[in-house]
Amino acid sequence: MSHGDASENDDLAVCEAEREPDPSDSLRTFGAVVQALREHAGYSRVEFGEAVRFSKHTVESVELGRRMPDESFVERAEEATGNTGALRKSARHLTRGEAGLAAWFRQWANLEKVAVSLCTYECRLVPGLLQSEAYARAVFEGTVPVVPDDQLADFMAKRMERQRMLLERPTTPFSFIVEEHVFRRRFGDVEQMRKLFDHVLELSAPRNVTLQIVPLEAGLHACLDGPLQLLETPKGQRLAYSEGQQNGRLISDQKEVSLLQQRYDTLRSQALNAKDSRGLLERLRGEL
Repeated sequence: MSHGDASENDDLAVCEAEREPDPSDSLRTFGAVVQALREHAGYSRVEFGEAVRFSKHTVESVELGRRMPDESFVERAEEATGNTGALRKSARHLTRGEAGLAAWFRQWANLEKVAVSLCTYECRLVPGLLQSEAYARAVFEGTVPVVPDDQLADFMAKRMERQRMLLERPTTPFSFIVEEHVFRRRFGDVEQMRKLFDHVLELSAPRNVTLQIVPLEAGLHACLDGPLQLLETPKGQRLAYSEGQQNGRLISDQKEVSLLQQRYDTLRSQALNAKDSRGLLERLRGEL
């Protein structure tokens, strides 16, 4: 079989239908490494395509992070660029982009799915896992730049999908600490506000879900640096996540995670207990 025939057949296996709809950071990074190694080896895209038995279009798509490379591409590209091991090792960490999730949040969202415990502190808005559909839509519609309608649908679908784990994982402990002013911030009409309170009360009712509210009179505290999430993996590793304007940071350094856990535990002792927190939400709902 000629290289041309192999190239044509392999491209059928990695067809245009498999083009990534929303490239992940890992795909873009892997593509940049492929391009750097290709250029260092002195190949044009056409020449490299012949060497790995894929077309230049497939090479370009991989280098731009638009396609998830299959195992044969990785192996042949590794051989063509000197068997450094860089491509084989980096390919292990490739993840597809997920529509509906910010690029900087995807890794944490995947960790959430398997976490044996999850703690969330929020001082800006109702945590995504507790948002009503109308509240989530209002949040997404208020972003700048404006989110296109098709992306808005993806964001909404993913937000509601993430919430299902509160119900589908009844033995996983979920802890939420939220500032009182978050629930006092108005959106929409009175009926939408009532539905938000009802939704939060319903999702936080199961025994494995704990919601604590930090009352306005609690004053200053140790978590004022910003929102915080903490989780434990099935292997016992503790990780943290901090988010800001257009970015998020996954924290694995155990000293830093330990410090953030101490802050969270301290705030937990200063917040209202679960029963009093539910009582406060019910009062706020009644005041509408």
